[in-house]
Amino acid sequence: MKPKELLAAKRAELVTKLTARNDIAAQLDEMRGKDTVDPEAVTGLLETKRAADVEINTLDADVRGLELEIARDDLADDLATRHQPTGARVPAGAGTERVQVVSEARTYSAGNDKNGQHFIADVLRAQVHGDLDSRQRLERHTVEEYAERGDKFVERATSSANYAGVVVPQYLTDLFAGMARAGRPFADAMRHHDLPEIGMTVNIGRATTGTTSATQASENATVSETDFDDTLLTIPVRTAAGSQTVSRQAIARGMGALDITMEDLFDAHATDLDGQILNTAVVGLSAFASAGAYTDATPTAQELYPKVLEGLSAIEVALLNKYKNDAFAVMHPRRWAWESAALTTSWPFLGQPGISTQNAGVNHGEAYGSGFRGLLPNGTPVVVDANIATNKGVGTNEDEIFVVPQSECHLWEDPAAPMFIYADQTNAKKLGVDLVVYSFFAFSFERYPAAIRKIGGTGLVTPTF
Repeated sequence: MKPKELLAAKRAELVTKLTARNDIAAQLDEMRGKDTVDPEAVTGLLETKRAADVEINTLDADVRGLELEIARDDLADDLATRHQPTGARVPAGAGTERVQVVSEARTYSAGNDKNGQHFIADVLRAQVHGDLDSRQRLERHTVEEYAERGDKFVERATSSANYAGVVVPQYLTDLFAGMARAGRPFADAMRHHDLPEIGMTVNIGRATTGTTSATQASENATVSETDFDDTLLTIPVRTAAGSQTVSRQAIARGMGALDITMEDLFDAHATDLDGQILNTAVVGLSAFASAGAYTDATPTAQELYPKVLEGLSAIEVALLNKYKNDAFAVMHPRRWAWESAALTTSWPFLGQPGISTQNAGVNHGEAYGSGFRGLLPNGTPVVVDANIATNKGVGTNEDEIFVVPQSECHLWEDPAAPMFIYADQTNAKKLGVDLVVYSFFAFSFERYPAAIRKIGGTGLVTPTF
C-alpha cells in the first residue's frame, strides 16, 4: 500500500475509533446522571475508554508520522523535477572552477516572514480550523528543520506529535530573545549539552576517591594502591513554560496582537530559564556558589577587584590540572557600569572598539545579551545579566558577582528547543485560543563545587555614580 493510501486508511480508522470512544463517553455521562448506577458497568466502560485512548494516541502518531514522510517525499520529488540531468558532456577541466550553490528559500525566514506573522497564522489556522494549506506549510517547515538539524532533531520534534506541538523557526527565537526582559545571557555562556531523549533526570559521575602514588619502600615491596570511587550525580530535568489566551477576534482580524503576544511569550520563556539557573534554591548558582565576602561601608571598584582575583585563584586551586583557563565573571548591569566608571577615576579609561586597550580592562561596547560585555584588567571576560537579584543582604539592596569556569557550568537543552508553540481550543465557548511556549532543560554546577565562586556583602549595595 502506498503511503498516501495508508494515510487515508489510518485517518479513516482514527475517525472510527474517535466516534466509538465518544459514544462510550456519552454512555458514561448518561450513567452518572442516574440515581442508581451499576459499578461493574461503569468500570467496564472506563476500561474500554482507556483502551480506546491508547489506540487513538497510537493512530494519531501514525498519521502524523505518515504526513511527515509524505511531506519529505513531496519535497524530494520537487527537488528531483527541478534538478534533472541534461545529458550534456562535461568539458575538460570542469570542477576546478568555483561552483555557486543555490538553495531553495525556506518556508519561513527572516526575509519572507520577518516577525513570524505567517508562521503564527499557519499554526493557528492548522490547529483551530484544520486548514490543509497551513498544515502542509508547517510540515514542509519541519522537513527543512530536519535537513538542517539532522535526524536527532526530527526524532525529538515529532515525539510530541500527540500534543500538537510545532517547532518554532530558529530565526524567530533569535529575534525574540532578549528584547524587553532580562533574557538568558548566563545560560548562553554556559557549557551546552543535548538533553537525553527520555527520562526526567540527567546522571553524571563525579570522582570522590582517587588513586594514590607513593615512593616504593624497597624493591619488590607493595606499591601504593587506593581504590578509585565515584558518586553518581542525579540532576532533575526542569521545565520553563509560559502561556497566553488569545481571542479569536485577535487571531482573525488583528495580526499585530499575535506579534506582541508571541514576542512576550518567547522573551518571558528565555528570562525564566535563565532566572531558574541563577536563583533556584539549593542548586541555583547563587545558592550553590561558595561565598567570598566584600564588606565595606564605602565600597570602591579598586577594593572590589581583588575579590574577583581571589575567586579566580580559588577556581584554579579547585581544578588544578583540570582547569581550562575559561573562567568568566557574571554581574548585574548596574555593577558592570559602576565598576567601569569607578576604575576610570584612578586608572586609565577602558579601551573602546577602535581605540588601543588600556590596562584598566576592555569594554567591548556590546549590547545587552550579545555575549561578553568586556574584560576586567587581567583579561577575565564579563557577562552582564539582569536576572541577578539586587535585593540581597540585610538592607535588601545588594547584588552578587559570580566567578565561574565555563567548563563546569553545565546546561542540557533539547536539540529541538529552545521553544515550542501550541494552539488549542480549550476556551471555545469564550472564543479563546491558548498559546503555550515551553522547553525542557537541566543544569548543574556540582562536579567541582569549590570551583563555583561568588562575591557578596555590604560592598555590593546599590552603587552610587
